Amino acid sequence: MSPSDPTPLSVLDLSPISEGSNAPAALHNTLDLARRAEHFGYKRYWVAEHHFVAVASSSPALLIGAIAAATDTIRVGAAAVQLGHNTAIAVVEAFGTLDALYPGRIDLGLGRSGQRRAEALKAADSQGDEPAPRAIEIRDGLVIPAPFPTAKLLTSSRLASSLAVLQQPGADAPNFAHQVEDIRALLDGNYKSADGTALHASPGEDADVELWVFGSSAGPSADLAGRFGLPFGANYHVSPGTTVEAVDAYRAAFRPSRILAEPYVVVSADAVVAEDDATARELASTYGRWTHSIRSGHGAISYPDPKTSPPLTDRERELVDDRLITQFVGSPSAVAERLETLRRVTGADELVITSVTHEHDDRIRSYELLAHEWGIVTPQ
Repeated sequence: MSPSDPTPLSVLDLSPISEGSNAPAALHNTLDLARRAEHFGYKRYWVAEHHFVAVASSSPALLIGAIAAATDTIRVGAAAVQLGHNTAIAVVEAFGTLDALYPGRIDLGLGRSGQRRAEALKAADSQGDEPAPRAIEIRDGLVIPAPFPTAKLLTSSRLASSLAVLQQPGADAPNFAHQVEDIRALLDGNYKSADGTALHASPGEDADVELWVFGSSAGPSADLAGRFGLPFGANYHVSPGTTVEAVDAYRAAFRPSRILAEPYVVVSADAVVAEDDATARELASTYGRWTHSIRSGHGAISYPDPKTSPPLTDRERELVDDRLITQFVGSPSAVAERLETLRRVTGADELVITSVTHEHDDRIRSYELLAHEWGIVTPQ
């Protein structure tokens, strides 16, 4: 592809634990991939926050510090810190510390967790009818599947048990918008408590962190990001059926701020790139098995080995088909072409790529091939 001025590419790393491996190895792989991503010309290196599953990105601030220490120039951040089980001051102090040590390189992404579950429980109590399934849409070449119904996952007993451990006993997830407002106030140095007391975060106040909001639908997150004039991350790799409407809602709600004069959108994509289509398909062949473990409510399992993992049954595939048909798998030119379609349809200002394979070397090669094809490799 190699456009003359390519749209920036970034990395979203889940620090996956491969079958037969362990968390320490996954974390060392993350540091290795971050160094290589910087060399390949990727703009940012983001880590997610997940708990009680076979991925090692459970403590974003700690991991970001290690990545920033292992690299020199690439921006490093969270996509995203889940505010449902974090206080505003804890987040600001942690990322203020990171900014103090690695100034001008830290991104603070914010996401909803416990808040979404509370809404799902309320909706379940109302016993409203499920909306009629929507047919798969092809919009200017981009596959937009029917939205996946998340109510069952969000109201599962496993998630309830996880949140019970992640939160203090008896705690409820606070209002997401209020938490974002508090974080902004603490960073700006104008925070006041409920009784009017001025409180100052140190480190944290005046930290040069880039604040983001992430969302999967045309809901509160997209609206809030727009109203606050913050950059927005839309998760095509998680919720491909609702990404376009999420981006549209963000742009409709956008108000210029001192941070942004115009909307800024990054869209995620799951991609596996190899020298040829057949090799890429083989490397990605267990993605469905891994995704099924998540969608079925068991949480992410260790990433399966293509050599030993059984194929999905028809019924299992039905649960994850939207994710399979929207994963970008193939040769560098084939994947770049599909990514350009995603960029064009969503109007993304930046794309963030998550690539998961069983073997670490295959994951590195996937990012390397894509960087060369896209034209972002930093000249030596």
